[in-house]
Amino acid sequence: MLVQLSSLPIAISIPTLASQFDVGVEDVALMVVAYLTTLGSFVLLSARIGDYVGHNKVFMFGLVTLTISSGVVCTATDLWQIIGYRAVAGLGSAMIMGNANAIIAASFQPEERGRAFGFLIIGARFGTFIGLALFGIMLQFIGWRPIFATFIPLGIIAVWLAFNLIKSDPVSAKTVNISNAVQSIDWTGALFLASGAIVLILGGNHLHQGEESFTSTDGLSYHIPMHIAGLILIVVFVFVEKFARNPVIDLSHFRNRSFSLSLATNTIYHFSMLGAFTLIPILVEQGFGMSPLWVTVVLLPSQALGLFLPVIAGIIYDKYKPNWLRPIALLAISLGFLTIGLVANQIPFWALPLLMFMISIGTNMFNPINNATVMNSLILKHRGVASGMLETTRELGHALGATAAAATLTLMLPKKLGFMTQEIIQSSYIDGFQLAALMVAGVLVFGSLIASLHPRTQIT
Repeated sequence: MLVQLSSLPIAISIPTLASQFDVGVEDVALMVVAYLTTLGSFVLLSARIGDYVGHNKVFMFGLVTLTISSGVVCTATDLWQIIGYRAVAGLGSAMIMGNANAIIAASFQPEERGRAFGFLIIGARFGTFIGLALFGIMLQFIGWRPIFATFIPLGIIAVWLAFNLIKSDPVSAKTVNISNAVQSIDWTGALFLASGAIVLILGGNHLHQGEESFTSTDGLSYHIPMHIAGLILIVVFVFVEKFARNPVIDLSHFRNRSFSLSLATNTIYHFSMLGAFTLIPILVEQGFGMSPLWVTVVLLPSQALGLFLPVIAGIIYDKYKPNWLRPIALLAISLGFLTIGLVANQIPFWALPLLMFMISIGTNMFNPINNATVMNSLILKHRGVASGMLETTRELGHALGATAAAATLTLMLPKKLGFMTQEIIQSSYIDGFQLAALMVAGVLVFGSLIASLHPRTQIT
């Protein structure tokens, strides 16, 4: 829940911070970019370090790091301090998320992990609800500093509740030679992996001159080279890992169909999620001309399903292990995007929250059972690899989804949009949303086909 509070709801303070420091919204958005960059770049390495020194130790250190780095934001006197603090917070979140799945895998039997991951996701949904509701009120009536100050008491409570984890970890329970553990890590591979992830994540953001576009001259000259450089670094990482004595990730794991296919569907699922969180605000604000407050009105009702549906899906998975459940869940999300994409230009604003329910049903069914599928695909000895790759593909999907959704939408926008009437502007954004929503729906159908190829037996 603390990690969730540290990500999505924090974004609502961006306009206020832009006004406070007298800068553009794009400048303040760098605090989100900094957070996501360190999170996505170090989550796998954090999980692998957990294999050597104990997942619970790294998890606890991440909690402390996230608490302090988030809390001190309330003392910041300039924007760059906030960006720096948020980068450190992303590192703390990487340590938490990279090891949380491994801890659950060690704490529950394979036939119990579906519902265990369901409860984990419900905790994240509570974080979203609390953040959107409480932080919105605080921002409106008190200010932005108290939002970040709340992380101190929340973090202290989280550390206190999780303190007993240290004693229960079999790796943490014995004396660990830190020097040997550090020497065992393939730091060369880790460097290329982190560098590639950083470049790819930054390549998905508009850190270039000119308009924020993927199709403008400035946009193309920035985004294309960044993505090429990121892919080259990842290829070098794979080559280094192939000959490393103690690789960050043993590439032979990908010969395991259950592992590789469930990671592929995880990427596609999170691709669609960031597509939704990118497209829906644009549709509401630019397409329907509503204020940002109404984005919450559209998203919140359907998100309520996340307070109970993940556990139901987990129970079904644990009891019956149905191979059809993940493909059906992805098709449900696809149907939701397809429906909104086809009728977005014909419906009133108040129909949007209702149309979001199909997407929410699919997401809350798919997420816990796919997490359990990934963690059940490798033996417990390799839980760090499974946990790290689960979160790495999550962040990869987020980066690709946000970039692809925004780029597809931009294709439908006239070049001189600023000179158009408000009616034409709104109509153009709705057309762009429709095309992007149909693109996301198509990708999800492909993901459903991949999920249907999953073998019936798993290594547990």
